[in-house]
Amino acid sequence: MSNTERTFIAIKPDGVHRGLVGKIIARFEERGYKLVALKQMTASKAHLEVHYQDLKDKPFFPSLIEYMSSGPVVAMVWQGLDVVKQGRSMLGATNPLASAPGTIRGDFCIQTGRNICHGSDAVDSANREIAHWFKQEEINDYASPFINSWVYE
Repeated sequence: MSNTERTFIAIKPDGVHRGLVGKIIARFEERGYKLVALKQMTASKAHLEVHYQDLKDKPFFPSLIEYMSSGPVVAMVWQGLDVVKQGRSMLGATNPLASAPGTIRGDFCIQTGRNICHGSDAVDSANREIAHWFKQEEINDYASPFINSWVYE
């Protein structure tokens, strides 16, 4: 593991419209992860079909694409030690009713179809999703010598 590992996290339209963007960002910052890219956009159906290509055979795929294209999302890249696994843990179970209190989904949502966040499930998928949502020049690669010594041994 490296403290330069990156993951893709997206706040879905329900999270944006409910005003939870700041609270979700704060959870990652408070944990010690570094935000290296962020943008708000309304994704096209074509863009989302590529993003969710692994779900295209699922019966809920059309409604997922319809919902995700219905409003703005906040797309982010977070960096830090084991951030893919830990980011998923911070989000909680896909089904919010199975998410523990203290997780983002456990605290803020009730139904799977409105679970406010997407998080990469593996380093390979994180790399693919980051490249799909961000151009390389949109990702900030900045050194922060002080914070590293306060977060990492």
